[in-house]
Amino acid sequence: MVTIGMNYKMIPGKEKVFEDVFTSVLKVMEEMEGHDESFLYKDVNDPQSYLIVSAWNSKDAFDVFMGSQKIKDVANWGKENILQGRPKHTANTS
Repeated sequence: MVTIGMNYKMIPGKEKVFEDVFTSVLKVMEEMEGHDESFLYKDVNDPQSYLIVSAWNSKDAFDVFMGSQKIKDVANWGKENILQGRPKHTANTS
């Protein structure tokens, strides 16, 4: 199993847009082979900072998800103009 941490920093005022897009992303994740579960967390000290924690049966399954057309169809962060910078992803395998 692999747990992926995906860190996102929003442009102020874009938090609700991000949360709504995450709902769509979660639906796509749930359809993907190898996805176990995912959660969205918001930093109580920095309301523009979010963390998505996602469990997959392998890093390959996560990579397939990230490269899929499905995720591109629901989450175009650049087009939405909601992120302050590039997301940071970290993996922890067990």
